[in-house]
Parts: sequence; structure tokens; C-alpha cells
Amino acid sequence: QVQLVESGGGLVQAGGSLRLSCAASGTIFNFNYMGWYRQAPGKQRELVARIISGGTTDYGDSVKGRFTISADNAKNTVYLQMDSLKPEDAAVYYCHAEVPSGRLFPDYYWGQGTQVTVSS
Repeated sequence: QVQLVESGGGLVQAGGSLRLSCAASGTIFNFNYMGWYRQAPGKQRELVARIISGGTTDYGDSVKGRFTISADNAKNTVYLQMDSLKPEDAAVYYCHAEVPSGRLFPDYYWGQGTQVTVSS
């Protein structure tokens, strides 16, 4: 069982920055990937960014060039640096991990979510 604990959300003005952290209870080096999704009221949950085993990164189109995902394997923590924030970035941000299970399909884990609010 893996636990994901997010932190770093809050209120920021448009154009500002925030850094989210996701601390995992397991060894993230062994994870298939870790990433961030977000969900705004009335909208579907969408991919923000993920980092795949080996270091490859993948971003949602709306955040490319503004957000950066990184991982500190020693701390089992993934970060999301969010710059040039826009009001439309406001959402609950969820940490997500895909972990090998030893069975046919991997296990998936979600954090509890952290609120990001961007004022215009």
C-alpha cells in the first residue's frame, strides 16, 4: 500500500508561482510513474504533468512551458513547479502514482488533493 501526501497548495495572484509537493510512502524509483492531475468544479479530471520511470516527462497542453515536474528519489517526493499561473489553473490538484503490483495490472494510488486558487 502506497500513501501519497500532497502539500503546497494555496491562494496566489495571477502571474504568480506555487510549488506543490507529493511525498510517497514507498520508493518512487520503482514506480512506473508519478504525476499530477487536477479537477476544477464542473470539469473532468485532467492530466497536468507526470514523470515516468527513467525521467521522461509529459505535460498537459494547457501547462506546457509554465509548469515543471521533477522528482527527488532520495526523498521519495515529486514536485510540481507552477509559474505564470492563470485563473483557469485553479483546481484541486491530485498526486497520482502507478506502481508495479507483481500481478498482471499495476496498482494506482491517489493523494487526497490540494486546492490551488488563482485570483485575477
